[in-house]
Amino acid sequence: MLTAFVLITADVHSIPETAQDVADIDGVTEVYSCAGDVDLIAKVRVRDHEQVAEVVTNRINRLPGVARTTTHIAFRSYASSETEAGFSVGE
Repeated sequence: MLTAFVLITADVHSIPETAQDVADIDGVTEVYSCAGDVDLIAKVRVRDHEQVAEVVTNRINRLPGVARTTTHIAFRSYASSETEAGFSVGE
C-alpha cells in the first residue's frame, strides 16, 4: 500500500463541507482541519501511484471548495517505539 498526504488550501467559507467531501472519497482514510499554511490535510492509502493520481487529480482537485493541493508521498512509517530506538545512541 502507498500512503500520501495531501495538503489542501480550501475556500475559507466552506472548510467543513470540503473536509467532508474529501473524506467521502474512496482511498482517503482521514482528513484533518488544521492551523498553518494549509486548511486541510488528507491521508490517502491506495495500491499504487496511478491511484494516487486518480484520487488527487481527478477527485480532490475537482471539488468546489478546493483551491490548491500539494501531495507528499510517504516512504516509511514509524511508531513511537521505533522512533525512540532510531534516535538512541548505543544506550
